[in-house]
Amino acid sequence: MENIENNEISFNSRIPLDELKNQIAAIKTEMHKVIIGQEELIDLLLVALISNGHVLIEGVPGLAKTLTAKLLAKTVQTDFSRIQFTPDLMPSDILGTSIFNNQSNNFEFKQGPVFSNFILIDEINRAPAKTQAALFEVMEERQITIDGTTYEMEQPFLVLATQNPIEQEGTYALPEAQLDRFLMKITIDYPTLEQEIQLLQLKQTNDHSDKTSLLNPVVNAQQLIELQQLAQKVVIEPHLIQFIAQIVNNTRNHNFLYLGASPRASIAILNAGKSFALINGRDFVTPDDIKYVAYYVLNHRLILAPEREMEGITIKDVVKQIVETVEIPR
Repeated sequence: MENIENNEISFNSRIPLDELKNQIAAIKTEMHKVIIGQEELIDLLLVALISNGHVLIEGVPGLAKTLTAKLLAKTVQTDFSRIQFTPDLMPSDILGTSIFNNQSNNFEFKQGPVFSNFILIDEINRAPAKTQAALFEVMEERQITIDGTTYEMEQPFLVLATQNPIEQEGTYALPEAQLDRFLMKITIDYPTLEQEIQLLQLKQTNDHSDKTSLLNPVVNAQQLIELQQLAQKVVIEPHLIQFIAQIVNNTRNHNFLYLGASPRASIAILNAGKSFALINGRDFVTPDDIKYVAYYVLNHRLILAPEREMEGITIKDVVKQIVETVEIPR
């Protein structure tokens, strides 16, 4: 609907955005009580949160990967669970195990730490393959099956995993099948000089041992679910859906790539694009939304051809080239 006043045209949103804007701003305000900079990381985590998708955060030690994930969980009034992956971690340490009850003379299932709303997995590549594989079903289907019984995860359910890209000793590379279950992979870099000075000043003036206690919950579980449902109502034109499909299809036919993206990537770009539009106060998706989220959705799903990798070409170069050369359908 259009309102014409004083020769100006204003458009009413097709979905209510005022409350959403306030909630997003409040979450950012709370997180910036502790986090200096990292605007892009926070925005992308919010995109994943609203898209109901899991995130893999990669960066060298000391860049507040774990802290940022914990702070995000603190702004949402839900259950939080942290799992430190180690080489001796077993699948039952994550999922749970059946314990014999002498009183009832039966085995009873004791839930593991994965039964929560926010799961922070620290250094996910430190656990062996069988433990990593234990996450396959729960990440994709939000359920686990043990001893023939299926247990549904309580919604919302989000896995935030971190990994160190530098140290390789004692690590196990994540298989492509598991990487594909992450909505996005976010690589974070060192702060700027100015941001590091602000960080030190904040540390000097507010040396609080438990930084998460500085934050207050902004939304509850039901409000988050409503935000996720709201994102599905964001409008995307048919020609932009075709644009997404063409980008993903081009990854499968690119000379620089050994492995392209699956249809799961197309759905991820669609959902992330809607959520990115939403946190920017719009109820419709633009081509720039798709271009922005495409790299974060695709960068962990593609494998470079060995000869191109030796030439110094990166996945980011290839994705940028694909996104910029695909013509937006009219």
